[in-house]
Amino acid sequence: MSNTVQRAKEIFEQEIGELNKVAANIDEHFSAVVDALYTCQGKVVVMGIGKTGLIGRKIASSLASTGTPALFVNAVEAVHGDLGMVSCDDVALLVSNSGATNEILAVIDPLHRMGCRLIAMTGDLQSPLAQRCDLVLSVHVDREACPLGLAPTTSTTATLLMGDALMVCLMEKRNFRAENFAVYHPGGALGRKLLGRVENHMTTSVPRVFTDTPFRDLVCEMTSHHLGMTMVYGHNADDSDYGKCVGIITDGDLRRAIQKYDDLHITAADIMTLGYKHLCKDALLSEALAIMDKYNITTLAVTDTPDTEQIIGIISIHHIIDFA
Repeated sequence: MSNTVQRAKEIFEQEIGELNKVAANIDEHFSAVVDALYTCQGKVVVMGIGKTGLIGRKIASSLASTGTPALFVNAVEAVHGDLGMVSCDDVALLVSNSGATNEILAVIDPLHRMGCRLIAMTGDLQSPLAQRCDLVLSVHVDREACPLGLAPTTSTTATLLMGDALMVCLMEKRNFRAENFAVYHPGGALGRKLLGRVENHMTTSVPRVFTDTPFRDLVCEMTSHHLGMTMVYGHNADDSDYGKCVGIITDGDLRRAIQKYDDLHITAADIMTLGYKHLCKDALLSEALAIMDKYNITTLAVTDTPDTEQIIGIISIHHIIDFA
């Protein structure tokens, strides 16, 4: 192993070790910050300068794209007019490792006069910034990966990770889901996919069995379609359900049948789930994903119109997430 490779591994190990220390020091102050950002009636205004400002810009961007209204304002520009972007309903997240940067400290009094709530993200809990903010998040690291201790390395990594932790916790608190992500990312691959129509991604090869189909035959039907399910239709000519789809059988139903029955001389009617979830072919993929998520299922029957029971296709979670 070359010296360069070994040195790179040492840098990784050093930063990871420092990040573990930051994680160990997270306490209820973090919960208070999440609550403050969650209940904010305006937007989250992230401020910073230099390298830390670049991290702050990423934090603001991540928050904004996952359901928390946010923007980044360079602290230098803020005191030269950009404070006009801030309102009294906003929460200001001030990012500074030293907590003593003059440009950051200069915005504190104006923000207080506006009535904004202030949150510090800093590496020094005794700094002027930490002392003058309402809430404080510590991103303190003992040393930088830079051998001179001058270039921001471990400290910016810790700040970035703390921002990611805030973003993820807020996503979960807001119940932010893939269909929401699609709305915020219409230009991305996932966004374009989820804003597409079901009919353009479904399969028209619908697995079908009847209520009297033997167990072995229904397994073969499911296997041949690779969807992990089959629709079940009525087959008794004297039954009002004759020719109609009456239920569904999934891989889970098969496993439960094997556990329940010693003799598998059973039919589809013995193991099917009555009824099934469906949606119209004109629905958005985001709507399909929302239904799957709500009912914890992976496939939906597709109908030609919202009012018909005629199944024309199947949409699977794999049709949505497969970008190959």
